[in-house]
Amino acid sequence: MYPLKFKKHLVTKVWGGRKFQEILNINLPTAENYGESWEVSCHKNGMSFVENGELKNKSFQELLDEFKEKLVGEEIYKKFNNKFPLLIKYLDINDKLSVQVHPSDEYAMRVEGELGKSETWYVIDASEDATLILGIKEGVSKEQFLEKFNKKEFESIFNIVKVKKGDFIDVNPGLVHASLTGSIMICETQQNSDTTYRIYDFDRLVDGKLRPLQIEKAIDVIRFNEIPKITGEKERENLIFGDCIIQKLICSEYFSIDKLFINGEYKDEINSNFKIYSILSGKGFLRVKEVNYPIEIGDTYFIPALLDVEINGEVEILKSYL
Repeated sequence: MYPLKFKKHLVTKVWGGRKFQEILNINLPTAENYGESWEVSCHKNGMSFVENGELKNKSFQELLDEFKEKLVGEEIYKKFNNKFPLLIKYLDINDKLSVQVHPSDEYAMRVEGELGKSETWYVIDASEDATLILGIKEGVSKEQFLEKFNKKEFESIFNIVKVKKGDFIDVNPGLVHASLTGSIMICETQQNSDTTYRIYDFDRLVDGKLRPLQIEKAIDVIRFNEIPKITGEKERENLIFGDCIIQKLICSEYFSIDKLFINGEYKDEINSNFKIYSILSGKGFLRVKEVNYPIEIGDTYFIPALLDVEINGEVEILKSYL
């Protein structure tokens, strides 16, 4: 086992843009607007394929089937078997992201046959006017929501939040969310699911047609009292380990995420399960078994279970793990 780098699965979106190339040095193959880059995925809608080393061109599913607990860890393999629990993406949002909501595990397994979708957003970049819809306004009931929705009176029912670079947002299942103004680039860690219920799409036409809504399912799963959890860069505690500053962003049943600021050398702890490094800025290299693996902004590396990794350079990394 060695650090695995996967080919990026790029997805065009009506709300996408061209900033993957500008900010993350991701080559865009056509002149279209791209909204998503699936970085680590074992989902049928965007399967990852290895880009480096002797396992090159193997799919994530093939790796999981072949290496099992050696790839993800005994605890993870015992719990999820041959289904990988996470999905890592970059998002480039340059227009209104549809108003949407995700289901819980219980609802999604019963109705869709896949995991629910808890996710987090780390804001890599944001314009001065960037705002998001995060939740329903306090005091708005289900009945009031439906009444306003049917009249398309949206201004008074959504909770609108201004966001900035470095913000971290926990988007729980049931939390209504969307982008509203400005542009924003996000590193997203989520459950391995592609289930989204669209509530409103701003009457936008795609290929001359309105995109479908899933309002009935959305109403089933919306949590009307769900309050968004957001932290800024300066609000989080810094833990110092030699040349590395660590911020613990979240530790939940779905995933744990740390932000690493490294200026020099840092020997990461050996995880009994896998971990994933998303390189948010800078450059350097990973050192594993006397081999150097170059890293730079926009890269994502999957680190198999029990791998001993030293990180060298001046880099900011989002570390996702279980």
